[in-house]
Amino acid sequence: MPTEILMPALSPTMEEGTLAKWLVKEGDTVASGDLLAEIETDKATMEFEAVDEGVIGKILIPEGSEGVKVNSPIAVLLEDGESADDIGTTPSAPAAAADEAAPAASEEAAPAPAQAATAATPAPAAPQGADGNRIFASPLARRIAADKGLDLAAISGSGPRGRIVKADVENAKPQAAAAPATAPAPAAAAAPAGPSADQVARMYEGRTYEEVKLDGMRKTIAARLTEAKQTVPHFYLRRDIQLDALLKFRGELNKQLEARGVKLSVNDFIIKACALALQAVPDANAVWAGDRVLKMEASDVAVAVAIEGGLFTPVLQNSDTKSLSTLSTEMKDLAKRARDRKLAPHEYQGGSFAISNLGMFGIDNFDAIVNPPHAGILAVGAGVKKPVVGADGELAVATVMSVTMSVDHRVIDGALGAELLNAIKDNLENPMMMLA
Repeated sequence: MPTEILMPALSPTMEEGTLAKWLVKEGDTVASGDLLAEIETDKATMEFEAVDEGVIGKILIPEGSEGVKVNSPIAVLLEDGESADDIGTTPSAPAAAADEAAPAASEEAAPAPAQAATAATPAPAAPQGADGNRIFASPLARRIAADKGLDLAAISGSGPRGRIVKADVENAKPQAAAAPATAPAPAAAAAPAGPSADQVARMYEGRTYEEVKLDGMRKTIAARLTEAKQTVPHFYLRRDIQLDALLKFRGELNKQLEARGVKLSVNDFIIKACALALQAVPDANAVWAGDRVLKMEASDVAVAVAIEGGLFTPVLQNSDTKSLSTLSTEMKDLAKRARDRKLAPHEYQGGSFAISNLGMFGIDNFDAIVNPPHAGILAVGAGVKKPVVGADGELAVATVMSVTMSVDHRVIDGALGAELLNAIKDNLENPMMMLA
C-alpha cells in the first residue's frame, strides 16, 4: 500500500506550518536523506528530508499552502511494484475532518426507515482518547455509541486507518460502556473574547485601511503572549543601575580587543551579569514545569532579538562560564541568523531567564512579559545622564539605566526576586568582579 508522507513537526511546539516550496515533483525518485520540501514554521523556514526511498506518486498539498496541520498527509510515496493506480485509498486532503464529514456509502448512503429519525440527529463531536489523541469514527458510529452509552476509546476500529464504523459499535462488548459521568465542576466565568474580526471591520466602515494578514510567527506570538499574560502570575521589581564604571571598563577592554575584531556592547555585560547572578542566587535559576519547578545547573540566558514581523529569543547556553568576548561573538552570530530566520529550534528554545533591551531605541523603562517556562525576564532601558546623590551626600551626575524584572510568582517569591535583581545590579556596577 502506498506510504503517506506526513507534515513533520519541526519543533516541539509546532502544530501547523506553511508548505513553502516543493523541491520534488510527481514521478521523482527519492532516497533517504533527499530534500523534499521547505517548511515554514512560526519561527523559521526549514528543509524537510525523505525518510524512505521510493517514487513521489502524488503531491497532496500544493506549495504555498498555509495552516497545514502536523501529521496530516502532504504527499504519497510509492515503493517498488506500486503505481499511481494504487493511490485510490489514500486520503487526498490533510484535514481529518474531511474523513469524518464524508459518510461511508455502506453505512449511511441509504439508511433504513427505522434509522431515519436517528440519522437526522447531529452526530456527537469527534471524541478524544485519554491521551488527548483524536478517535476516528464515522458519524453513524458516534451516534450509536452515544445512544448506547458506549466509550469509543474502548472500541477497536476495523475501518480504513483504524476508523470505528457501525459494525464495530454494534458488536462492542458490554465493558465498552462508558462510566457514569460525574457532575462537572462549575466553570469559571469566561473572559470576554473581544469583538470579532467582522465586528471590528464594521466599526471602520467608510474609512480607508490596509488589511495585513497574520503570518505563522505573528499568530504564534499573539497566542503565546496572551496565554502568558493570562496564566503567569507576574510581579515586577525595578532598580536604577549606575553605568559609569562599566562604560569606562568597556572602553578599556575594547581597546585591547580591537586587534581581535571584538567589540563588546553594554548588552554583553548585561548577559554576563544575569548569568552570574543566577549562579549566586541558584533558587531563582529555575523554570515552571506545570506541577513542579526545575532548578537549572547552568545559566542559559535568552536574549530577545527583533526581526521583521516578530522576534526570536536565542539562548546563550552556559553563559556563566563563557568570557565576555565569547558571549559577544556568539550573540552577534545568533542575532544575524535570527534576522535571516536560520536558527535551529534548539537555538531558541530552553533557557531559564531572558533579557529584552529596548534602551538602544531610547526607551527609558518598560515591563516585559515572562516567556514560559522561564521564571523571569529583565527589561532594560536606556542609560541616560541623571543627577544622583553620592555616598558623601554630594550631588553629582551619573549615567543611570533603569531596569524592570518581571517574575513568575509561582517560581520566584518577592524576597528571592529582590535578591536576584540586587545581584544583577552589583555585577553591573562592579564590572571587574565579573572577570574574577
